[in-house]
Amino acid sequence: MRALLLWFLILCSTSLYAQKNIIILGDSISAAYGVPTEQGWVSLLQTRLETNHKQYNVINASISGDTTNEGLKRLPSLLERHQASFILIELGGNDGLRGYSLNSIKTNLKALIKQSKEKNITPILLAMRIPPNYGKRYTSGFQKIYQDIAQENDITLVPFLMNDVALNPKLMQKDGIHPTELAQSILLDAVWDTLEPLL
Repeated sequence: MRALLLWFLILCSTSLYAQKNIIILGDSISAAYGVPTEQGWVSLLQTRLETNHKQYNVINASISGDTTNEGLKRLPSLLERHQASFILIELGGNDGLRGYSLNSIKTNLKALIKQSKEKNITPILLAMRIPPNYGKRYTSGFQKIYQDIAQENDITLVPFLMNDVALNPKLMQKDGIHPTELAQSILLDAVWDTLEPLL
C-alpha cells in the first residue's frame, strides 16, 4: 500500500512539474540571431524567472526565418513533447517581410492559438511590425492583425517588443532587422512586464 501511495505521489509531482513549462515559438528575434544564445532575451527570461523564484522552465522552440505556416507545422509535435502552462507566439515578421497575404497570416496565427488552447495552454501573442517601405496600407494592416486577434480570441498581447529598439542604431545589427546583444535585456523587459503578472 505504501509503495502504491509513493508511486502515486511521484506521478502527481511529475505531472505538476511538467505543467511548469513556457514554450517560446518564434523566429530569429527569439532565436538570438547574431548574438550569443545565452545572451538572447529568451535565455535571459529563464535567468529572471529563477532570480524571481518562479518555477518555470523555458523551452525555446524558435527558428530563424520561421513563418506562421512553418510554426503551425511544428506546433503539434511541440505540444505533444512539452506539456506547458504558457506558449509565447512571436511569429509573423517573416511573413510580412515576404509580403504574404494578411488573411493567411491572421488565419495561421489564429490556428496556433486555437491548437494551444485545445491543449489547455495559455497563448500569449507578441505583436510584430514591419518596415514602412512596404506601404502604409500593408504595414498598418499587418500591425492591426495582432490587435484584432488578441481581442477576438480574448488573449494577452505583448506590445511590439522592439518598440524601444528598432529605431536606435546602437541597438540594431547592421541589417537593420535584428537587435544587438545590448538590446536583449530591453526585449526581455517588454515581455516580462506582460508575462510576470500571469505567472
